[in-house]
Amino acid sequence: MPKLIRQEDGANRPILIEDAVLDRVYFTCLRLSPGETFELRLPRHECVIVLMSGTADVLVDGERFAAVGGRADVWSGVADSVYAPLGATIKIAALAAPAEVAIAGGLTEERHSAFRIRPEEVETVEVGSPGTHSRRRILHILGQNGRGRTGHLLVSELYADDGCWSGYPPHKHDTDRSEGETDHQELYHYRFSPPSGFGVQVTYDGEKEICFMTRDRDTVLVDRGYHPTVTSPGHRSYIFTILVGKSHRGLVQYFDPAHLHLTETIPGIQAMRDKFK
Repeated sequence: MPKLIRQEDGANRPILIEDAVLDRVYFTCLRLSPGETFELRLPRHECVIVLMSGTADVLVDGERFAAVGGRADVWSGVADSVYAPLGATIKIAALAAPAEVAIAGGLTEERHSAFRIRPEEVETVEVGSPGTHSRRRILHILGQNGRGRTGHLLVSELYADDGCWSGYPPHKHDTDRSEGETDHQELYHYRFSPPSGFGVQVTYDGEKEICFMTRDRDTVLVDRGYHPTVTSPGHRSYIFTILVGKSHRGLVQYFDPAHLHLTETIPGIQAMRDKFK
């Protein structure tokens, strides 16, 4: 059943690690002071270290990725990130300014090599339109650029215009079936601009309907069902998204048949689907 985790206190503890709802996902947000370091080892997960703000040196099993990051906040440019393989020893050292770092992990048994994902390697997809109240941009930090180099982990950042829907038309991905759908657990971590903003996360599966009011820094866990979300007018939303497939890397979404016709009227839906595969 989907679950809401309210704002964390910034104590650098994991927000999620193999929860009963999402047993394949790891997630935390670190807040590091200038010069502060943080060490981590995930024995069961591969992960992506994403600089949400600030700059840091990232060491993965001793391999140094220097001065990763640079943006002022998530609203100011494209992420600079590092992929770390299963069981890697990770050290993150903030440089001259405070740094906020998201760590997105997925359960895997595969081990690959570490690599950096520079901003120019992040693919952007434009979806929706102001007229259909669904305009958003999806920036694939770890998407097709990870094919053959990672397990079943996908990581992206989504920016929705104020008053617009995303995850729309309603779709789900909780069942592996030939061609038509894949089983991917999903985590949404929310930010709003201004931070006083809010939204609504809807989930439904034909048996149960759940609605959460989402606020800045809230996290929603989606293990099943259709899951559209909307941002209140006057507030832009940002969603840090982690997807972990059960048996496939590429994501195949199954749209609610009652709303399938909207895929023909909302621009960019097919491009969105293609980029997740």
